[in-house]
Amino acid sequence: MEAIPMRESRTIQTKLVLPPDTNHMDSIFGGKVLAYIDEIAAITAMKHAHQQVVVTASIDSVDFLSSARVGDVLELEANVTSTGRTSMEVYVRVKSKNLQTGVEKLTTESFLTMVAMGEDGKPTPVPPVLPESEGEKMFFETAPARRAYRKNRVKTPKM
Repeated sequence: MEAIPMRESRTIQTKLVLPPDTNHMDSIFGGKVLAYIDEIAAITAMKHAHQQVVVTASIDSVDFLSSARVGDVLELEANVTSTGRTSMEVYVRVKSKNLQTGVEKLTTESFLTMVAMGEDGKPTPVPPVLPESEGEKMFFETAPARRAYRKNRVKTPKM
């Protein structure tokens, strides 16, 4: 399979933080942000794999760095940063913007692993990803360490 440039999987979504999305402090629920992250990661992986069906294998990390409030606009951006045989690592960055003040903040960063599924319901091969920019190359080159961490985490005994 021919490698697909990272930029081709790039996906951007914009969401408005509304009162039902928030807690008693008027900041967005973390679970709501996780749902947005999972959705954009799936779309991004589908674009890369040219598959209609992908599943979330793991949410590898989620770092909540700041909160978004009612009336803020969230901008989510995602890219496939690395691939395995049937899996794709997807990086998602969430920024919030207060439209009145113009203040922007990085609110959340996350890595997910998505798996492409064939019509038979089984994992199916995906094309490799091709990093082009310096930032893309950095994500690509650091992916093996994240993959090793995921594999070791899975071996952790359960209680």
